[in-house]
Amino acid sequence: MTENVITVTEELVKPIVDEMNLELVDIEFTQEGKNWFLRVYIDSPQGVDIEECGTISEKLSEQLDKNDPITQPYFLEVSSPGAERPLKKRIDFEKAVGKHVYMTTYEPINGEKSFEGKLSDFNGETVVIEQKVKTRIKKVELPFEKVASARLAVVF
Repeated sequence: MTENVITVTEELVKPIVDEMNLELVDIEFTQEGKNWFLRVYIDSPQGVDIEECGTISEKLSEQLDKNDPITQPYFLEVSSPGAERPLKKRIDFEKAVGKHVYMTTYEPINGEKSFEGKLSDFNGETVVIEQKVKTRIKKVELPFEKVASARLAVVF
């Protein structure tokens, strides 16, 4: 059911986002406690403001009223993905080269399943992360298809 909700929502929101020259980053349909949430994350190189989120929310809400794949009550939220933006598509990884990231893999690579460091290269198939280990830099190569989750990471 969740997959269908995300697919239908993407079909409805993509033209709205494109019309406003924004990027659709992610869609989540999740239950928290007894409440369900449909979350749509949008962005642009300049970031997004509350007015843009409100406009997308209103237009998407109108579309969902006509063709809603969700049968139970839920809350619709439209927002920016924030500083720790998820990396989902290959283009996201390309844009993140040179930035600090956190990734997990489906199975251990060199005995590890989580990796944090600078995304130094991405060729479409292999992700290269530079991790600082004490006083030296260690490069780790991860096959793209083995990446379970990835996001930008804030460094303090």
